[in-house]
Amino acid sequence: MRTLPLLPLVLLANPAVAAPPAEAPSPDRLKATITRLVAFGTRHTASSRTDPVRGIGAARNWAAARFAEVGRACGGCLTVERIDRKFTGPRAPSGVIVEDVLGIQRGSDPDRYVIVGGHIDSIVGDVMDATADAPGANDDASGVALVLEAARILSKQKFKATIVYAIFSGEEQGLWGGTLLADTAKARGWHVDAMLNNDIVGSTVGQGGVRVADRVRVFSEGTRADESLADAMVRRAEGGEDDGPSRALAKAIDGIAEGIPGGLDVRVERRPDRFGRGGDHEPFLALGYPAVRFTVGAENWDRQHQYVRTENGRSYGDTMDGVDVDYLAKVTAINVATLARLAEAPAAPARVALSGALSRDTSVSWPATADAVAYKVYWRPNDTTAWTTSRPVAGATSIVLADTPVDDNFIGVSSIAADGAESLVTFGSRAPTPPRPTPAAPPPR
Repeated sequence: MRTLPLLPLVLLANPAVAAPPAEAPSPDRLKATITRLVAFGTRHTASSRTDPVRGIGAARNWAAARFAEVGRACGGCLTVERIDRKFTGPRAPSGVIVEDVLGIQRGSDPDRYVIVGGHIDSIVGDVMDATADAPGANDDASGVALVLEAARILSKQKFKATIVYAIFSGEEQGLWGGTLLADTAKARGWHVDAMLNNDIVGSTVGQGGVRVADRVRVFSEGTRADESLADAMVRRAEGGEDDGPSRALAKAIDGIAEGIPGGLDVRVERRPDRFGRGGDHEPFLALGYPAVRFTVGAENWDRQHQYVRTENGRSYGDTMDGVDVDYLAKVTAINVATLARLAEAPAAPARVALSGALSRDTSVSWPATADAVAYKVYWRPNDTTAWTTSRPVAGATSIVLADTPVDDNFIGVSSIAADGAESLVTFGSRAPTPPRPTPAAPPPR
C-alpha cells in the first residue's frame, strides 16, 4: 500500500450527485393525483377488487394506467408489472389478496436496483371496515403521488441501476405489500442499493396545530436487522453502530437535501421508524437491504386512521384539506435527487478492510467496484457521527492514511462514477486475519 496524492479530477471536487433531474416536481400534478385517489372512496385492502369506480381494485388499475402513460411517453423505458399474493393475519383473518403495482425503469446494469415506494391502501377508525369512506389523502396518497411524479421526471433520463417505482397494498394490515416486494427482490436475486419508503409525506400541520414546514424526518436503522450474532460482536468491538448501510443512506439523503435550493432540512432519525410503529421499508431491512422511511416533521393523529367527522368543533379524517402540496413537492425533490444519484453511481464497495493496530498510520483497502473511476475515503474522530475529512483516490484500491490512528478514527469508502455520482459509504472494519499455516505432520518413524 502507498499514500496517494489528491485526485486531480475536476469532477471529484464535489462528487455528490449526477446530472440534475430534468425538471422540478409539480405541486399541481401531486394535488391532482391525491384528489383522484381520494375519489375512489375507500382503498381498504379488503375493499372491492372488481368495482370499476370504488375500492382498492379501481385505485390500483388507475395507478397502473399512470405508469403505462409514463412508459409510452418515454418510448417504452418504463414497464408495468403487477405482483400479488394472498396474506392472512389478525386484520384479514379470512385472507386477502395483496397486489403491488410496479413501474420498472431498466438500467444498463442488470443486477442493481433502487426502489422508491408508497402504499395505496387506506383505513378508518375500525381497521376491519372495508366499506366506509377512507380518503387517505396524506396516509398515503401523498406517498403514491410522490412515486408517480418521480417516475414521470426520472423516466426522461437513463441510469445504470434499475429504478423500481412501487405502489404497495396491505400496509395497514401488516406491511404486506412491502413484504411481497422484498420477498420478490430476494427471490429474483436483485442487488438492492437503496429502498426509499414514503409514508405520510404531505402535511405541515401536526397535532395541536404545530406547524413544521422546513424539514422532513428520515428514519433509519443503525445496525442491520439481519446481523448475525458474530457480526454483532464484531460491531460491538469496532463501533459503527451509526454507520450501517441504512444509516449511511439516511446520511447521504441529508447531504443531498442540503444541495437543493429552497428545499427542506432532513432530520436523520436514529431509529428504524417512529416509536413502536412501522412501515413498508421494514421487510426490506429484515432481508438486509438498505432502507429508510420519509415522514413529515410533525404528524396529526386526528387525520390518521379516522372516520371523517366533526366532534365538538374538532375535525377528524385524512382529507385533502390537510395536505400541503408545496411541501410534498419538496419531499419529492429530495427523493428524485437521491434516486438519480444512486441509480447513476457505482455500487458501494463490498467491503472496506482496515489495519494499523499499534501504529499512527491506518492502511485502508477495498475490492474494485464495476463502473467506478475512483473512490473516496472518509474518516472522522470516533466521538462524532458525521464524516469530517475525505480524500479521493484513483488508480488504486488502497491507501495509507498517515498520522490517522485507527484507534481514534472511523473510516469508510465510497465509489465514484465518471460523472461524479457517488455511492453510499461502506464502513471499514478489521482486515481478515490470514489463517495460520497447518503444522506439517511429523515424519513417520
